[in-house]
Amino acid sequence: MTSIGAPETVVRYRPDVASAERFAAAQGALVGAAKASYLPRLTIGGSVGYAAPDFNSVGNQGTLRYVVGPVLTWPGLNLGRVKAEVDAAAAREDAARAQYGRVVLAAMEDMETSLARYRAARLQVERLEDASAASERAAELARMRFREGVTDFLQVLDAERTELEAQDRLAQSRIDAATAYAALYKAAGGQ
Repeated sequence: MTSIGAPETVVRYRPDVASAERFAAAQGALVGAAKASYLPRLTIGGSVGYAAPDFNSVGNQGTLRYVVGPVLTWPGLNLGRVKAEVDAAAAREDAARAQYGRVVLAAMEDMETSLARYRAARLQVERLEDASAASERAAELARMRFREGVTDFLQVLDAERTELEAQDRLAQSRIDAATAYAALYKAAGGQ
């Protein structure tokens, strides 16, 4: 069996877990952006245009005007609104982190369940390999006893039927193990 690592490490590669983690981090960044609204904001603005005493003078030399200057804004009178925005962003971050926790727990449960199913399927394959080998030996022994005249052909047929049933169960068990491995691979995020 291939080593896949600890479930808590492996589930980080699952798309649903990675997506929930990134969403929670983004919500945390939005809290920081909302807190930045408490600070004054300095921007530099400017405009260009014409200023003339009458319409016919627009475009003449000396009528082009421009203005460049800083603009300082601060929500001093709206601090209640800013606080409400920060609180709302923090609540969205808390909800995103809680959702991330739920996604991680579900992924861990899925991973552990899939791992247990795969281990059980592998054990079943090993047991059925032993049973198939034993029934193969029993069928060969029945054929040999028939050739020596010790037993009748019904015992040979019965032993061969048992052998084929064991091989059939083994084949089905191998299919089940492969299916369980595919489910484990999916639960591990394809890693």
